[in-house]
Amino acid sequence: MIAPARPLHLRPRALALVFAGGVIGTAMRYGIEIAIPQVIQGWPVATFSINLLGAFVLGVLLENMARRGADAGVRQQIRLLAGTGFCGAFTTYSTFALEAVLLTRDGHLPIALAYGVSTVFLGALAAWAGIVVGASMHVDRSAR
Repeated sequence: MIAPARPLHLRPRALALVFAGGVIGTAMRYGIEIAIPQVIQGWPVATFSINLLGAFVLGVLLENMARRGADAGVRQQIRLLAGTGFCGAFTTYSTFALEAVLLTRDGHLPIALAYGVSTVFLGALAAWAGIVVGASMHVDRSAR
């Protein structure tokens, strides 16, 4: 009898890949937060930009990987490193939520609502755009 494979989240190599990607994603987010203004006219620019960029990158990555084949082997390792690790650490839902709450608490409800709605809507749009770009990388070139 063959023993069942360990679940992915219990495999040391998978955890190491997520950790490594997370270290890189966190460092990139920190660098961007230092490089661009945190807030412009009450709007949390850094977090907003990071989350939209991360949604786009994740869309490109996952669509590209899905079109290349099954989520196994090297593709799975890339997904864990770049998708779960890097994009997961690069984007920041918790900071987004905290900023929205702080804006509300400080009496900036219209900005908080606009920030919340636009982050979710434009984040979905950025992910969709990433999927389109990822799909375009696999257009049948022989049809031309």
